[in-house]
Amino acid sequence: MKKQYKEYLNLLRVEPDKKISLKKDFETDCKNKPFSKEEGEILLKEGVEYLTRLQDMLYAHDRHSILIVLQAMDAAGKDGAVKHVMSGLNPTGVTVNSFKTPTYNELDHDYLWRHYICLPTRGNFGIFNRSHYENVLVTRVHPEFILNERLPEITSVKDIKHSFWEKRYKQINHFEKTLVDNGTLILKFFLHVSKEEQKKRFLERITNPQKNWKFSVGDAAERKYWDQYMEAYEEMLSATSKDYAPWYVIPADDKWFSRTCMADIIILEAKKLKLHYPVISEAQKESLEKAKEDLLNEE
Repeated sequence: MKKQYKEYLNLLRVEPDKKISLKKDFETDCKNKPFSKEEGEILLKEGVEYLTRLQDMLYAHDRHSILIVLQAMDAAGKDGAVKHVMSGLNPTGVTVNSFKTPTYNELDHDYLWRHYICLPTRGNFGIFNRSHYENVLVTRVHPEFILNERLPEITSVKDIKHSFWEKRYKQINHFEKTLVDNGTLILKFFLHVSKEEQKKRFLERITNPQKNWKFSVGDAAERKYWDQYMEAYEEMLSATSKDYAPWYVIPADDKWFSRTCMADIIILEAKKLKLHYPVISEAQKESLEKAKEDLLNEE
């Protein structure tokens, strides 16, 4: 991987405890891409092949799990990213969860409960396509949803002060730190799409019969809250990007470029785990040789 490209990927990382502006600090379309689309397709193919080998080693090593968190505005390409970046993984070692409106049973527990029970086990990948961060994004724009949680101290929207959100950020940070301390690598990606590109993709879903099923009137209605969502994302990213669980803001107007960046960031971060195949003892080697001898001597 070229040094210039590595430096670019590092710029996509949100520095811990730094207040950011999505408009000023991050772009939705990389104007000076470090490679062409054709080169990017080759890089993505190589990345997918590496992730295939990585998964095998992750399972054999059996000390870590990898959790990938995807957040974005509608039509930013989350589903496509899962499909293309993770295409080489063995499905038996991957769990994909998309968290929609909480059920009554889920609302009877704390807001992190439904996410905790879906975490990947050691040796496996987990993907949260929308995640526990919906609890400080959608609910931030629509605070009336918090009332469904029936929290003791919240009886009306007026009770939801800024301190409430600060407390949630701390709870999420603590939740993730606990996971990391117990062997989970957490990588969080915000697919940063422009409002103009979202409109283009919405119109394509409406006009293309094969994509009609992807369009929701509710998705279009949420565009009215675009600025509020951007403010919620900025505060959330600033408060919850940590060295142990970083956020990456991926320019998402060009899907092929965002997918390539995601794959390479996962690879760079996973290499830090220093995964390896188990080394067997001398006694185990002797057992293997004995088994080999027995097999060769079979009639």
